[in-house]
Amino acid sequence: MVYFVENRQPAPITSTDKTFLLLRKDIVEGHIVSGTKLSETELSTKYGVSRAVIREAINRLEACHLVERKANVGARVVSLTPEGLIELYQVRESLEGMAARLAAQNMTDEEISKLEGLLQDHFEEVKQGDSYYQEAGDVDFHYRIILGSKNSHLISILTEGIYHLVRMYRVQLGMAGPRVSTAFDEHKHIVQAIANRDGELAEMLMRRHILYSKNNIEKKLT
Repeated sequence: MVYFVENRQPAPITSTDKTFLLLRKDIVEGHIVSGTKLSETELSTKYGVSRAVIREAINRLEACHLVERKANVGARVVSLTPEGLIELYQVRESLEGMAARLAAQNMTDEEISKLEGLLQDHFEEVKQGDSYYQEAGDVDFHYRIILGSKNSHLISILTEGIYHLVRMYRVQLGMAGPRVSTAFDEHKHIVQAIANRDGELAEMLMRRHILYSKNNIEKKLT
């Protein structure tokens, strides 16, 4: 018996997809300020799409925790607050600590080598100034370790659930100033623990790193 495997083509990128990605980037990077009320009419003009496309993009941003709706107010970009930071980073510390421990167990030698190479690229950036900006996705140190955990449920929670809200705090408040060099050094120690297959140490270092990052951002918020 011959079995035929369906050759599925990737779904095309729609206008809604593009608008969602642009809106998400603008919110995360602060081009649309936290707490801003979102007007479908104004956004449809700005991005050159219909209000229906904007409405769907806003719905998807709400699922990413970047937008919230309130009765008699409508959709707003979430506000960056000390209380929100603490709650978010409590979850992040626990889950990314687990991701680092699993990455030490599950990443291949090649994946660890690429992670070390990524960190070297970041070092060149850090040497040139006092910022440490990481784009979203595979060039993000934390994202690479999350994927390295090889735990699909953990990956889903961290990359689809809270990842971009975490990035919003990191990009707007945590990727510049004297914290940059110490954060980079902490990254190096985490990678070394993963390379040594020391999951317990990798988890401890990741949790400590995120705690220090939270403390740094909290000072700026208060």
